[in-house]
Amino acid sequence: MTDKAQYKVHKEPFYQAQGREVALYEAAYAARLPVMVKGPTGCGKSRFIEYMAWKLDKPLITVACNEDMTASDLVGRYLLEANGTRWLDGPLTTAARIGAICYLDEIVEARQDTTVVIHPLTDHRRVLPIDKKGELLEAHPDFQLAISYNPGYQSLMKDLKQSTKQRFTAFDFDYPEAELETRIVATETGLDEATAAKLVKIGQAARNLKGHGLDEGISTRLVVYAATLIKRGVSPRDACRMAMARPITDDADIRETLDHAIEATFDATPA
Repeated sequence: MTDKAQYKVHKEPFYQAQGREVALYEAAYAARLPVMVKGPTGCGKSRFIEYMAWKLDKPLITVACNEDMTASDLVGRYLLEANGTRWLDGPLTTAARIGAICYLDEIVEARQDTTVVIHPLTDHRRVLPIDKKGELLEAHPDFQLAISYNPGYQSLMKDLKQSTKQRFTAFDFDYPEAELETRIVATETGLDEATAAKLVKIGQAARNLKGHGLDEGISTRLVVYAATLIKRGVSPRDACRMAMARPITDDADIRETLDHAIEATFDATPA
C-alpha cells in the first residue's frame, strides 16, 4: 500500500495571494472539481498548487509533462522481473488510489492522445480505466486533478482541446503588481525591499518587450534568482545579467537593451 506521507507537503510553502484564489480553490476542492491554472512562466502557478496541498493537508503528486510522455507514463505499466511481471502504478493512478491532488504541470506539452486518459476522472464518473489490467479504478473521495499551462505558448500544434478545457474550473494567473512582487521577492530571499524593488522594476520593463523581440518576459522566479545571488554577495549588475537577462534571450540587441536597463537602475552600484 502506498504511504501517503511521502507525498505530503510538510513545510508551508511561501505563497502571497494576489486575490481570492485561495478561497476559490478551497471551494473547488470541497466539490472535488478539477482545476486549471493558466499564466506565464514563473508566475507562481506551481507554488500555488503546492501551497493549497499544504493548506488542505492533502498529498500532492506532481508530473512535469513533456512531448514524449505516454499514457503508460501516467497510468502505469508491467515491469519484467526475474520471477515474471509486476504492475507498477503511474503517478495518476497512484493519486487516484490514495486520494492525492495530481498536478499535471504544463499539460499542453503532452501529446493530446496522452491527455485524453484524464477525461473519465474529470466528470461525474471519477474513474480511471486501466486497460492493461482490465481494471476500472474508482477515484478515492479525496482525489482531485489540477493542471497548468501557459497560454502564451498556444499554437495549432500545442493547445488543449476544448473537450479537455471544458472539464475544468480555471484560474488566470499573471505576474504580481510591483508592490506585491517586491514584497514576495524580499520575503522569499531576505533581500532588502529597496533592492528588491529595483529588481522588480527591471523585470517589469522586460515584460513590456514581450512581442517586441521577447517571447516571454522575465518571470518572478528569475527575479527571485537574482535576489538570491545578491544575498550571496554577487553584485546587483552581475546578478541581473546572470539571472534575469541572459536566460531569456540570445538576441544581441535585446540583451543590450536589458543591460542598459540594469545599468540605469543600479547606476550607483559598483559593477
